[in-house]
Amino acid sequence: MLRRIHINQHVIKRNAKTGETEPVITCKTYKENSYCHQVIINDHTKVIYSPNKPLSCGAKVWIETTEKVECITNG
Repeated sequence: MLRRIHINQHVIKRNAKTGETEPVITCKTYKENSYCHQVIINDHTKVIYSPNKPLSCGAKVWIETTEKVECITNG
């Protein structure tokens, strides 16, 4: 299953403003979104920069993997 991992800049900005520490990493599959503080990734992973063809959410840089992803939250 393809997983796309990216950083939510809006949450980073909101955290900076409010002092909160909400997770800013999103791991997306076709059926769910997981929000994390850390992600551990094994082999078969690539980082993609695509400024001319961003994802539908607007991300221009993301990580794709077909490996299992361990999503860690600090809460």
